[in-house]
Order: sequence, then structure tokens, then C-alpha cells
Amino acid sequence: MQYRTMKSTGDKLSSLGYGCMRFPTKNGQIDEKKAEEQILYAIDKGVNYFDTAWPYHGGKSEEFLGKVLAENNLRDRVKIATKLPTWLCQSRKDMDSILNAQLKALQTDHIDYYLLHSLDGGMWNNMKKLGVSDFLNDAVKAGKITHKGFSFHGPREDFKMICDEEDWKFCQIQYNLLDVYHQAGREGLEYAADKGLGIVIMEPLRGGVLAGKLPEKVQSLYSDSRKGWSNAEWALRWIWDHSEVTLVLPGMNNE
Repeated sequence: MQYRTMKSTGDKLSSLGYGCMRFPTKNGQIDEKKAEEQILYAIDKGVNYFDTAWPYHGGKSEEFLGKVLAENNLRDRVKIATKLPTWLCQSRKDMDSILNAQLKALQTDHIDYYLLHSLDGGMWNNMKKLGVSDFLNDAVKAGKITHKGFSFHGPREDFKMICDEEDWKFCQIQYNLLDVYHQAGREGLEYAADKGLGIVIMEPLRGGVLAGKLPEKVQSLYSDSRKGWSNAEWALRWIWDHSEVTLVLPGMNNE
């Protein structure tokens, strides 16, 4: 495994993170046996960053990840990232209640990387009115979260504004071969990096599209190179060639 240090936090993180939104399933539920085997395999191979969230797998992802880490005594070997579901927050009290529920589900006393989930300008302004800055700072002081950040789905102008208005440690953006100018895009990536934020990339394979069947012209270019890389490897290496990026988060469901 290769690692990169997130300069804003000092943590040495696996360049390949584990996205917990797409665990293998059986009959519409997490296939716990297969998913646990894959998590243990990843940790054995050096993956040390696991990203989950309140709504993933119908609200079961956090609980399942916490169970696997606790039962296998692996909590101290990984960094956990999860997210505050901003759309559910109507008050500061909601934020505290949700965070406490997440800590319980994950069977831990702290969350290493805590994000405000799926921000855009409107949601950020609403969360500010509800006191989210005080919530985050209080949670850091209490040791419930270590590093505060946000994930983003919105226009680039909103992204820059959000970067400027809080003392973030990191951000998580959608970025891949197809999304160079979509949402935050390359311009946003470089803007956040210039401000000293760690950069985590979600949707590096566009939900698996970039790992599947590609247009003939693209596939020919890959084949002609004689690198022998899979389509997924081409897409991931392209992102890793951005020095600003600390890690990428494909959804994992296959060894």
C-alpha cells in the first residue's frame, strides 16, 4: 500500500480509502459475511481510512463498520470518517443527538474525520444559522471528533465560499475523468489545496462507470499503451497524479 500524509492533520493515510456506501448485498441487505471478509482483507493490505455515513445502506453502514472493527479489535488501526446528515438537522440539539448516535453505532469514543454531508451554498447558510460552527468546535474540544470537514455537491462558487468561512481541515469532492469541470472540479480542488485543506476524492470511478465498458476509442488508447492496467486503475492513477489529493474513495464491494 502507498500512503500520503494529509498536511493539515499530519495523518499518514492510505492513498486508497475504503468507501462504505456499496458493501456487497444479499436480499437487499448488507451481506455481512462477505463484507466483513472484504474489510479485513483491505486492512490486512494496508487500507487505513474508512468512509461511511448516516444514510448509507439504509442507515446500517455505520453500525456494521463499527461492529466489524470492534469484534476484530481493529479500531486503532484505522481512521473512521463519517458525516452529519445536514438535511435532518433542525436545531443544534439535533446535531448533538446525531453525533452521539453515530459514536454509539460505530462503537468508538471519537470520529477521526467528521464531515458535514453534501453541502451547497444554501445548506451551508442554513447550518450556520443553526449554530454548526459552535457544534463542530465543541465536539473537537470534547474529543468526540478529531478533524472537521465537509463533502460537497454544488456549484464551484458555493464551494469557494464554504472553504473561506470555516477553519476546515479537509474537504471531500466528486472528481474523476468525467468531472473535471463539474461541481468543485479542478478549480475547486486547487483552491482548497491552496488554503491548506486536505483533499479526499469521492466517486473516482463515477459509480463504477469508469471501471466498466468504455467507448471504443478510449479502450483502444488504453490497450495501445501496453501498460496492462485495468480501466479502474487508469481512472484512479489519473486522480493520484494530482499532488493535491491525499486519497481516493471508491465504493468497495469486490476483492
